[in-house]
Amino acid sequence: MSKTKSIPTMKDVAMEAGVALGTVSKVVNGLPVGDSYRIRVEDAIRKLDYQVNSYAQGLKLQKTRTVALLIPNTQEPFYASLAYYINISLMKRKYKMLLCSTDYDMGQEQEYIKMAQQNKVDGIIGLTYNPDLVIEEGIPFVAIDRSMGSQIPCVASDNFAGGQLAAEKLADLGCKKVAFLRIGASLANEPNKRKAGFENGCLSRNLSYEMKILDDGDSCEEFDEFLAAHMRDGKLDFDGLFCVTDGVAYYILKVLRRLKQKVPEDVQVIGFDGTKLMGEDYVCSTIVQPAAEIAEMCVELLLQENRSVKPPLVCLPVTYAYGGTTSELLEGKE
Repeated sequence: MSKTKSIPTMKDVAMEAGVALGTVSKVVNGLPVGDSYRIRVEDAIRKLDYQVNSYAQGLKLQKTRTVALLIPNTQEPFYASLAYYINISLMKRKYKMLLCSTDYDMGQEQEYIKMAQQNKVDGIIGLTYNPDLVIEEGIPFVAIDRSMGSQIPCVASDNFAGGQLAAEKLADLGCKKVAFLRIGASLANEPNKRKAGFENGCLSRNLSYEMKILDDGDSCEEFDEFLAAHMRDGKLDFDGLFCVTDGVAYYILKVLRRLKQKVPEDVQVIGFDGTKLMGEDYVCSTIVQPAAEIAEMCVELLLQENRSVKPPLVCLPVTYAYGGTTSELLEGKE
């Protein structure tokens, strides 16, 4: 009868490496030891196929090296990018990510918070919509796009500057009458500042504008009706449109095709987010959110030990990118 191979222990590693048990513990926990000792321990770990019990290690250190990310979904390209870059930022620091996709369900957001706390995560990063979300005191939390009080840092793009940049770009490209098209949450959050920024840009350039604003849950067909109502003799009243997201812009481009309006010859369109088709070309001309930088800042703030120095709001700069729905290339050919 053959003997079952026993699972190697830290003591076995110490014997194999010819070092003290404490030295193995330091290497496993990432504490400094002499290079010669570290190499011997790492060689022994590989030889014995020793597996660190992360859960037990976490209980001992009162850390699980796990962070929960609450996000509406991974279907929207911007949310997917955030999840990707946050995971990369955590991996660089030897942390794991617990992904919680809420599908905009406010009750689910609170349930995920509870679940994350029960799993003893070291912190939570959340892009949330529940106005009554309860975060227990003592658990590190960083919000994306939404200020939740002075004790919880918020990381966002400079949405006001992005809206202003879109208006100024349309004006610079020759637009005379433009429209702002929005669909989004009624919750007060940073992306709502795109509207104020756009208005400010229009006023500074004496650009005539109108707005069509929908709340989450409203039918996008209201945009169809709005644009159809502004058709005169087969031509749209507006020569420029700023859409609050690239998703809205993508929908509007299909509406414009049905209305037989050429883009960008008849009407120019700018979106917001920086969505790329198959990771290469932008789906439209757009205001680009720095997803990688947002992710890195969220992780940095979350894992920062001194809470007293954490800023209540960090706004990161946005940029404009050409994506075929504005007239830059047409100008170059003239």
